[in-house]
Amino acid sequence: MAKGVAITGMGIISSIGNSVEENYHSLIENKIGISRIQNISTVHADVIKVGEIKKTNDDLIAELELNSDNNFSRTAMIGTLAAKQAVENAGITSINEFRTGLISATSVGGMDMTEKHYYDYFEKPELVKYIACHDGGDVADKIAEELGLKGMVSTISTACSSAANAIMLGARLIKTGKLDRVIVGGADALSKFTINGFKTLMILSDDYNKPFDNNRKGLNLGEAAAFLVLESDEIVEKQNKKVLARVSGYGNANDAFHQTASSENGDGAFLAMKKAFEVSGLKPSEIDYINVHGTATPNNDLSEGRALRRIYEEETVPDFSSTKPFTGHTLAAAAAIEAVYSVLSIQNNVVYPNLNFETQMEEFDLTPQTSLKNKNIEHVLSNSFGFGGNCSTLIFSKS
Repeated sequence: MAKGVAITGMGIISSIGNSVEENYHSLIENKIGISRIQNISTVHADVIKVGEIKKTNDDLIAELELNSDNNFSRTAMIGTLAAKQAVENAGITSINEFRTGLISATSVGGMDMTEKHYYDYFEKPELVKYIACHDGGDVADKIAEELGLKGMVSTISTACSSAANAIMLGARLIKTGKLDRVIVGGADALSKFTINGFKTLMILSDDYNKPFDNNRKGLNLGEAAAFLVLESDEIVEKQNKKVLARVSGYGNANDAFHQTASSENGDGAFLAMKKAFEVSGLKPSEIDYINVHGTATPNNDLSEGRALRRIYEEETVPDFSSTKPFTGHTLAAAAAIEAVYSVLSIQNNVVYPNLNFETQMEEFDLTPQTSLKNKNIEHVLSNSFGFGGNCSTLIFSKS
């Protein structure tokens, strides 16, 4: 098995907690973050449920100690909070001491700010400064600025697999010696644009989402941010750092099947998992827990389930569950928060419950883990699949 790249720090904010510790306790105590919309004025407020961070933008501004005339989008603010947590957790006191980069993922970027000021831009020149917030790259720039980072800064936007690809690229940059340390992850805030877009696709549930259930109705959107600090073994040895876990495998594939749907046979998902196993040197049977993408949409769960069946053939599929019933689907941040959850699974030897499950899908004999389970966890596989067929798989292993 490949040794993998060291994870030395983590940070997260989601609808189930404002820190790594709060998120973990919510996961093991079945505290969900799905509720009615409070922070956004929308006609859908009483129709759908979301995984909303119960902090207003003013709360976030105060926590980050930003000037009142700042031009931070909500996505940039929650991303900065999570990234700062990760850097602190990694014990980094000099961000530019080594060749350090930031790879941040987002899909919605600063859309919330664009929505707020769109009709006023041409009449109020003082609002023009907010136009820059719209671009997804502005989120990464804001985070880097707040961290004081002077190295490489990049943005990845591949829909719901964005953060997985950010983590993957960060690991590759370290393995190839391009960088010594990379802060990787993603952030996405809720916006009217996102809500209306997914409503148009008719894949939002009016109730709590139930992944891999035969009677699943669709997803709950969510907002979150999470970042991990990846470091080379040279830094780990030089500074005697604690390694939380390792990124031991990764794979990406695009089945180009449809603009929004996954292949019914799970071609992209199958290839992504296959590549991740090749990179890690692990066999499918060595995985102890699978954190599935599990959006609770008819298409995704069918596609992912068939891909799992193809990977495991006649073997038993390991314990698996989706954590999206806790947080909602946080889009570009999904793979980042689930990376944190995967590492916590390894550290605490737990499999999280797939909440709301009642009836096995009729297409195959796969049943998710429905209650908290304690077992020895050495390796966790985490799937993230995006629109356009962009499928990514990460494998995390005990150090």
